[in-house]
Amino acid sequence: MRTVKQLLEGKPAEVIAVEPDQPVFDAVRKMDRHGVGAVLVMRGEVLVGILSERDYARKVVLLERSSHTTRADQIMTAQVVTVEPQQTVKHCMEVMTQRRFRHLPVVEEGRVIGVISIGDLVKAVIEEQQADLDALQRYIAS
Repeated sequence: MRTVKQLLEGKPAEVIAVEPDQPVFDAVRKMDRHGVGAVLVMRGEVLVGILSERDYARKVVLLERSSHTTRADQIMTAQVVTVEPQQTVKHCMEVMTQRRFRHLPVVEEGRVIGVISIGDLVKAVIEEQQADLDALQRYIAS
C-alpha cells in the first residue's frame, strides 16, 4: 500500500494557503485559480485551520454573508485533522470516510508539507488495483 509521502511526490510541492484575516473571497479565488477544493489557513507557517468549498457554501452562501467582508478564520474548520508522510493511503481513506471530509493536510515535524485529497487517494487505489490486475494477467498468461 502506498504512503502519503509517495502520493506527495507526484503532486506540486506548493501549499495553497491564506492568512486567517483574509476575506473568504480571496480564499475562494485561490481555490479556483489552483483547481482545488480547499485551502489551508495559516498564520505564517503555523496551520490554524482549513477552509473548503463546503465551508463557503454552508457558512457564507446559505447564511447570506458577504465573502468580501467575512474573514477566513470566521468560517474555517479550526480542529484540523492531519496525517504524517509515513501513513498509508488506506489509513487516510478511513479517516476521511469516518470524519466526512475530502482534504487532509500532511504534517512532518510540525511543518505542513502538503495536502492530499480524496481524489488523490482514489487515484492511488485505482492505480494499485490496475497493477495487481496486470500482474495477475501476466501470471495467467505465462
